[in-house]
Amino acid sequence: MTDRVGSGPSDYLAAERTFLAWIRTGLALMGFGFVVARFGLFLRAMQIGQPGLPVTSYGVSAWFGTALILLGVAVNVFSTVAYLRTIRRLRNGELTFTQPSMLAIGLGATLALLGLGIAIYLLSVRDPQPAGLTKTEETFMTPSADNGIVTLACKQTVDETVRKLEGILAAKGIKLFALVDHSGEAEAAGLHMRPTKLLVFGSPKAGTPVMIASPSIAIDLPLKILVWEDADGKAWISYNSPAYLQSRHAVPAELVPNIAVISALAKSAAE
Repeated sequence: MTDRVGSGPSDYLAAERTFLAWIRTGLALMGFGFVVARFGLFLRAMQIGQPGLPVTSYGVSAWFGTALILLGVAVNVFSTVAYLRTIRRLRNGELTFTQPSMLAIGLGATLALLGLGIAIYLLSVRDPQPAGLTKTEETFMTPSADNGIVTLACKQTVDETVRKLEGILAAKGIKLFALVDHSGEAEAAGLHMRPTKLLVFGSPKAGTPVMIASPSIAIDLPLKILVWEDADGKAWISYNSPAYLQSRHAVPAELVPNIAVISALAKSAAE
């Protein structure tokens, strides 16, 4: 025999609040899953701008993120079914909430397993080390590491580094559009400036698809490498990080290699 009690407005409102709480939980899981899924792409974009570092695959994060999104969808579906069942029982005057919520128990167990898997994944990820035994000294022109400029120490003088870079560009069939001698122009104007030269170069076959996909990047193309001397007489190479250019102009991931070549060119010239 089924026990029956009277159901008042407070019972229906309590059931609705519980249902809405489950909906919020499902939405939170889907949002967090999206962040986890995109985290691997963010790490890859950061690596592209680091010369000498092998590009590591972070595809596992996409699987974890997708699992969280699907879990959020499942929570919303099952909570809707549970809410409708609860309303039906209240209308029939049946007692509800007489047993633990299987949805809550299942969600808790699933999140525990996913959390354990993510923890193991994070522990397995190590900071990538530069390939090979040669280490390239790197610093930034300003204290801020967010300006998108990568600076490498050169083993030769400014003029020698410029000639070396010109040779590398010619050997690879990359067109040198301009060589701007800032220090030379300053000297012509009667001003003193340490050796500072800017090379503007690129390939229409590589740059045009990028500009078609992200027109604003035309303000930063052709690619540029600055070779300059500091107060101690040491030469440096500076250039815009490909990851910075991608983020600044929303360059599609598949076109990033078209601009990422600058990292390899700068490293070769600095050695």
